[in-house]
Amino acid sequence: MSIEVNNITKIYGRQRALSNVSFKVETGEIVGFLGPNGAGKSTMMKILTGYIPQTEGSAKVCGLDIVTQSMEVRKMVGYLPESNPLYGDMYVKEYLRFVAGMHHVSGNISALINKMIEMTGLGLEQKKKIRTLSKGYKQRVGLAQALIHDPKVLILDEPTSGLDPNQLIEIRNLIMDIGKQKTVMLSTHIMQEVEAVCKRVIIIDRGKIATDKNVADIQEEMKEERQQFQCEFDKEVPLDEVMKIKGVVQANHVGFNHWVLEAKQGDDIRSDLFKWAVDKGITVLTMKKSETSLEQVFHKVTKKK
Repeated sequence: MSIEVNNITKIYGRQRALSNVSFKVETGEIVGFLGPNGAGKSTMMKILTGYIPQTEGSAKVCGLDIVTQSMEVRKMVGYLPESNPLYGDMYVKEYLRFVAGMHHVSGNISALINKMIEMTGLGLEQKKKIRTLSKGYKQRVGLAQALIHDPKVLILDEPTSGLDPNQLIEIRNLIMDIGKQKTVMLSTHIMQEVEAVCKRVIIIDRGKIATDKNVADIQEEMKEERQQFQCEFDKEVPLDEVMKIKGVVQANHVGFNHWVLEAKQGDDIRSDLFKWAVDKGITVLTMKKSETSLEQVFHKVTKKK
């Protein structure tokens, strides 16, 4: 077991950031750790990495207690915090050498640094000062420092923040490759990223676990009672006419001639919609049946009650 959390609670003054949180992460898993802003994600990650202590409860990383064996835990963990603090006046290679020294990494340090630079795509920027780098490349430096001591567990808080689409794909692929050998705990607000990289998702809301399941299982179990159909007509259509389509229980006009139509789960309204359109002399320009996405699930389990 790489990560084992038992009834962790964290209280700041009068604010309860985490409340009796428990979960386990197996070796080799890539787990998405999701939640709204202020839900407690970063707090949990900081506790696991030894940055702050918990108020109650216990946790182990690679079988080591995060309090009584804190220094040993830190050797096992690579951490990229959300703020990604870096020494801006250091050159990229200089900074990575400094981090390797803090971790007491032995062997051919120059070769190791070159490996990290190649792995994270920093080749063209390696001779620059960190403060001159774009946010995306600073994220890459942060990821390189998290990996340089070859940790068994990688904890990444918003690792793709600031990356352009091409960089984002490269880092996603890197995380998936790393996940073949290491345990990865990944926090992000990009649902597509989680669907692409993670097989399991832990969603935390107001300091408590809202759901903890495989992505496929969540999508199956959390299907809405209604299914949605996105469509676009070639002309404006009044709501009362749209509601005459057989099987439609609700219709939402989302812009110009675009509509989101809702039907009961299992009712496929597409055939009746096309018959209705022909009778009304309307052309259906686009039609798409929406699948339950992780984003929909996220909204459902974290919505205010």
